[in-house]
Amino acid sequence: MPKAKGKTRRQKFGYNVNRKRLNRNARRKAAPRIECSHIRHAWDHAKSVRQNLAEMGLAMDPNKAVPFRKRKMKGMEVDTEARPKELVRKPYVLNELEAEASLPEKKGNTLSRDLIDYVRYMVENHGEDYKAMARDEKNYYQDTPKQIRNKINVYKRFYPEEWQSFIDSLPKDKMEVD
Repeated sequence: MPKAKGKTRRQKFGYNVNRKRLNRNARRKAAPRIECSHIRHAWDHAKSVRQNLAEMGLAMDPNKAVPFRKRKMKGMEVDTEARPKELVRKPYVLNELEAEASLPEKKGNTLSRDLIDYVRYMVENHGEDYKAMARDEKNYYQDTPKQIRNKINVYKRFYPEEWQSFIDSLPKDKMEVD
């Protein structure tokens, strides 16, 4: 099928384009972004990945970093040549990574405000009567008594101090809890 008229255009040379900047930006976009800030700041783009990681005291190939001992054949001595250890020029990267890894993990999971309000309402009005909770009009999702009990136990496990203060604030005739 022939081409439509006027659709092909001659390529013109862009005199006002900075080729050096264009190539540099293309290289930068081609290289993946290093997510770890400690490694990213210590990275030397003139060196290879293996050289960069060796300078930081990290390994590119874990199989070569921690060699496993091969079983020796009976009656044969196998000479293991000790490879020269690569010099760690940037030990601060490894120290920062270890310090960051030793920090306690922050608790990221919480319960929704709706679930907390639901559990508090049910316990305030029904105490430990899970069958009555299941028949309550606020039980929109038609949870079974066992499902409601599990939700209450989850709330107890996530917020033990808040649960204890909530139970203490309830009138004693309403609730007899462990």
